[in-house]
Amino acid sequence: MVQFFSKRRLKIAEQIIIVIFFAVLIPMTVSGVIINNINQQSNRSQLRSAAIMIANIVSEEIDVFEHSINNELAQIAATLEYYNSPEQEQKYLDTIIKDLTFYKELDIVNKNQLESYQVYNLRDDYAVFPRALNDGRYLVAVLDIKNLQTNLFRTLSDDKRQIYVIADGLLVASSNYSENDYIASLSQLPKKLETDKPVVYGNLKNQPLVYLKKTNPDVTVIVNTTEDVTKHTIDYNRDKIILSIIITILTVFFVVGLYTSYLYINIRQLFKAIIAISKGNYERRIRLLTNIFTPFEIVFLGNEFNRMVNQIHKSYIQLKKKNKELKQVNEFRSNMIDTVSHEFRTPLTSIQGYTSRLLRQDIEIDEETRIKSLKIIKKQSERLKRMIEDLLVIPDIEGARLNVNLVRVPINSVIESSVMLVRNDVNKEIINNVRNCQIEIIADIDRIEQVFVNLIENAIKYSKDNSEIVLDYEILDDRLVISVKNDYDIIPREKLKTLFDKFTRIDDKTTRTTRGTGLGLYIVKGLVEAMNGEIRLYSNEECGFCVKVFMPIAEV
Repeated sequence: MVQFFSKRRLKIAEQIIIVIFFAVLIPMTVSGVIINNINQQSNRSQLRSAAIMIANIVSEEIDVFEHSINNELAQIAATLEYYNSPEQEQKYLDTIIKDLTFYKELDIVNKNQLESYQVYNLRDDYAVFPRALNDGRYLVAVLDIKNLQTNLFRTLSDDKRQIYVIADGLLVASSNYSENDYIASLSQLPKKLETDKPVVYGNLKNQPLVYLKKTNPDVTVIVNTTEDVTKHTIDYNRDKIILSIIITILTVFFVVGLYTSYLYINIRQLFKAIIAISKGNYERRIRLLTNIFTPFEIVFLGNEFNRMVNQIHKSYIQLKKKNKELKQVNEFRSNMIDTVSHEFRTPLTSIQGYTSRLLRQDIEIDEETRIKSLKIIKKQSERLKRMIEDLLVIPDIEGARLNVNLVRVPINSVIESSVMLVRNDVNKEIINNVRNCQIEIIADIDRIEQVFVNLIENAIKYSKDNSEIVLDYEILDDRLVISVKNDYDIIPREKLKTLFDKFTRIDDKTTRTTRGTGLGLYIVKGLVEAMNGEIRLYSNEECGFCVKVFMPIAEV
């Protein structure tokens, strides 16, 4: 058995059952047996003491009865001396019998007539008490046996024991008489009886017999403890003890079972939560069944576990976010390398090519060609500069340390300069409705130009073929709203909200064939907000895709 338990870990419910068995059930059973034995010994002693007490009570009643009868006969005898004729004596005796009903007969007889009376004769259901008179005659009192029994057992009417009063070998009085029990009680009497004290005898410990042999008068009192009395005293108490133990054990099992069930349910919840967490389900929580049987430690453990899981879940979400950002950074790095290798190569190639052409000594270059080559070199240099500025401005935007020099800037010149700086390889038509706007805004001239260059380049890059790029403006309160519109499919509102995030691009056929890092709108938003402006995105059937920049108007 020890080997079995060493190989197999017991569950809590099994351990509790074993603990109850060894710590409660066995000790309680042993205690019940001991208590039952002690109770049985106590009840047995109580039965003996009660039988002895009843024997003494009956003995005292016999003495009282005999003393009372003798006193009454003495008084009657003394009174008879005052009567001179038998008629007067008989009349007096008749009066006494009428007043004292327990006398069946009162007679005055001589010695020869006395022999005709049988003392304590049960066959005629009477007992005779004689008393000698001064003139040689005898006063004979005949008592009804039923009256005698009534006087002897008047204090024991509710007791269920059998009581026998024997005189001269004849049964004089009895209580709860049973012939078989009477014969059995006589058969167990010792041959030599002790006198004037109660003695316990018999063969059954739980049914003690007591006899008391009196010498004056010569009477033997026998008290028999019947089986019913024993059952009521010993068996009944034993059954109550056993029933109490059984009820106690069942109560213990019920309470412990109820406690164990709640404990087991809560621990199972904890196990399921741990298993779920081990499998990566960080949203699982422990839902305890709390009541009076739920221990504080389990509740505390459940709350702490849920708190721990919440922290793990938050960390997991942050980790997923960081992983996503790292993935985006990785994609950004790849895109950046591709962009730098492609975007930077184009202007550098142009610069290198036209520079080499101007430096050649073997050919003669006219002034027009030289001026045209220098303009191309200048344009590609400025383009390369803008791309570098876009890359360098990202850390300042992220660290909220972007420095701007806010001055009055004419918006029409900014837009015209931005249009000239934009690379328009596909030669899409740009309609500039802002050139006639004479309003000045508060902005950093270099940063605001960088903003619109990015927006116009994005509009050219991500618009449909043979479509127009429209630049327009409107005045809204104290702000000037410059819009850049291009023809594009409607972008869902949920996707539109994410376009200002880093590394975010619209996943469609246009973006898949166009190089980019997904940083353009992120940079634009950071620059606009640094200059106290606002930027919004719109996408609908009317405008396709529209970017609106809200900038504060300079005071007149």
